[in-house]
Amino acid sequence: MSQEFKIENNSIYFKHQRITFLTKSLVRVEYSPTNKFIDEKTQMVVNRDFDKVDFTTNLNNGFLKLTTDALFVETNGEKFSALGLTITLRQSEELYYNTYHYGDKIHNLKGTARTLDEADGEIPLEDGLMSRRGFSIIDDSKSMLNVEDFFTPRDKNHMDIYFFGYNHNYLECLKDFYKLSGKTPMIPRYTLGNWWSRYYKYTTKSYLELLDKFDEENIPFSVAVIDMDWHLVDIDRKFGSGWTGYTWNKKFFPDPKAFLEELHKRGLKVTLNDHPADGVRSFEDNYCDIAKAMNVKNNEDVNFDASDKKYLDSLQKHILDPLEKDGIDFWWLDWQQGTTSKIEGLDPLWVLNYHRFMASKKDNKRPLIFSRYAGPGSHRYPIGFSGDTYITWESLAFQPKFTICASNIGYGWWSHDIGGHMRGYKDNDLTARWTQFGVFSPIMRLHSSNEIFNGKEPWRFNRDTHSVMNKFLRLRHKLIPYLYTMNYEAWKNDTPLVRPMYYYHSEEDIAYTNESQYYFGSQMIVSPIVSKQHKAINMGSALTWLPDGKYYDFFTSRRYNGNRAIKMYRTIDSIPVLIKEGNIIVLSNDLECDENPKNLNIKCYMGNNGNFDLYEDDNISENYKNDNKVITHFINDYNNRKFIINKADGNLSLIPEVRNYEITFVGIKDTSLIVLQDGNEINYSKKYDSLKKELTVFLDKINTTSTLEIEFEILKISEIDKIESIREILDRCEINIKLKDKLFDIIQNNTNENIISNLISLNIDSNLYNAIIEILLA
Repeated sequence: MSQEFKIENNSIYFKHQRITFLTKSLVRVEYSPTNKFIDEKTQMVVNRDFDKVDFTTNLNNGFLKLTTDALFVETNGEKFSALGLTITLRQSEELYYNTYHYGDKIHNLKGTARTLDEADGEIPLEDGLMSRRGFSIIDDSKSMLNVEDFFTPRDKNHMDIYFFGYNHNYLECLKDFYKLSGKTPMIPRYTLGNWWSRYYKYTTKSYLELLDKFDEENIPFSVAVIDMDWHLVDIDRKFGSGWTGYTWNKKFFPDPKAFLEELHKRGLKVTLNDHPADGVRSFEDNYCDIAKAMNVKNNEDVNFDASDKKYLDSLQKHILDPLEKDGIDFWWLDWQQGTTSKIEGLDPLWVLNYHRFMASKKDNKRPLIFSRYAGPGSHRYPIGFSGDTYITWESLAFQPKFTICASNIGYGWWSHDIGGHMRGYKDNDLTARWTQFGVFSPIMRLHSSNEIFNGKEPWRFNRDTHSVMNKFLRLRHKLIPYLYTMNYEAWKNDTPLVRPMYYYHSEEDIAYTNESQYYFGSQMIVSPIVSKQHKAINMGSALTWLPDGKYYDFFTSRRYNGNRAIKMYRTIDSIPVLIKEGNIIVLSNDLECDENPKNLNIKCYMGNNGNFDLYEDDNISENYKNDNKVITHFINDYNNRKFIINKADGNLSLIPEVRNYEITFVGIKDTSLIVLQDGNEINYSKKYDSLKKELTVFLDKINTTSTLEIEFEILKISEIDKIESIREILDRCEINIKLKDKLFDIIQNNTNENIISNLISLNIDSNLYNAIIEILLA
């Protein structure tokens, strides 16, 4: 009798185990000594309603063998052990490492970590879903049960693992993980703009003066982050520390509501810092209300208790809601007090993230928090705050890898302290490079600690860095149409904004070893510069791998042959951002980011066909889940010498009736063209940049319900002058002038092969040699 098994839908009950096939490649295995298995939601898992999976069974010598098209599962039905539970990939990419024995250490491409607090460089990362060996495990045994919208422990003897056996089908694995654990919700459009954040004792006057200065410099921001000094900090020591607080400091902000109204008038959303650990004390404005609700008397503290839903609900109702009504858009949850609560295994950070996110679901607006990562499933509660890093090159160098790996556990919306939070040193180039990475990261938030000489205002740095920061902060807002479309893609198609190269090139070793490079959405590859300038040539560099094809640099418009790794050199004002020929990047010429733009700037990279669907909606509500959207389809029909903008499709009330277009065709010779609107020829203006080989067409007041078509007389690829580009490199070099003359003479009067041999014989600086080779062999 003990040998029998039972099948119910995708589940097999055998002895003290339940094995459930969610897909042919994803299997859940549970053990319970009492045969009581878990059907409730857990912290990580919110859905197990998957399609029917075909499998076969074979019971032999006390072992049950289960087979799908992808997996062999063999189990003795008892408590998990290395000999009692094995899972094998049927079609493994690995010759020897295709079987998992329970307890095996998994070779993993890693996920993310709770925080970068006090990190000065690389830190250990938790495991993710992906492995070059084709399988991974997530142990959900200690995850709390989500029952009636709160969390309760499960039986300690219950074992619960999920085996992901997707080989190198990483995006399929990620998609099924999201189906299991819930989708990443869309975040509001304004979150994709620049955030200003500083731990500093601002006042109404000083903060508005700062914003005026940003306006003078034409630097856009969309989110104002007010750190802890918004509330009373210098309190009577009998109450403890001033880190927790819920009462505005009226010395700094005499009229908080008016201050918040002014920020909103300036187009800014507002988040306030909350260190919730000390609960609510009797000096707080609304103490009496929460004390009464919690039956606390004699002016005693209303203690923080993550295990008490009544406390959390009362805090929201009596303390947070009144502040939100005055104009707080979302909260920065700054929990740093560990993982312990009154319920064993219940992490206060997880509870706070869940409860505050759910509480922010009001008036059909998209819920939003800003908090640290609390484990698998945290992607459901964006946005992530990665913590207080040191201001060092080592910190910057790790952040791209940290952000990339987070996608392997579905966590796509990290916000870093761009520029670093504390300690370290002031370095103009470091700040410039960090800002550049920030613009090409999920959330762009400048931040610094409460020190006199530590701030990220661009004018505090030298002229070059000041200029770079201003340029890139403007660029971030120009990128928002593209970023917002990727925001939709992250929800709809389960593809995070930042994607490891191996998601698309799983058989290429360099896709794994070049750990700082990533896809930034569907159209861009970013290779940030995270090391110091090379003094001899006054340029920074990044090892960049180009997959097969041809690519353009977003900043320089230089065209590169793919299928190779190359060290790319850039002056302080750019980094390698590569776009494959045929791709289309839709930008905005409007720096305001809370509305769908009237002025679009479209970059079309010539040499192949391509297309792009621009997604737009109301930017802030939950109506995107009901398909309340507009799609505008852009087509680069290079082979037929056409570029087409189809009429917008969807709820047209969401977008402007007319738009102005600046359309740049990168990498072609100047040519004649005609423009048709709904088949009728219309007027246009154009210009040609002979240095960057860009043809730009300007079109005004085009109805978004029209189809626009540009037809070229001829289309021929034209590449940037290599000799002139090398001359600029030599001009910038700090080397012997006669050597410069000799090098330039060699480059002007020889073939590439001879140039390379001559450069080698001269034994010049390696970075100068590599910078010249980059241009020659582009």
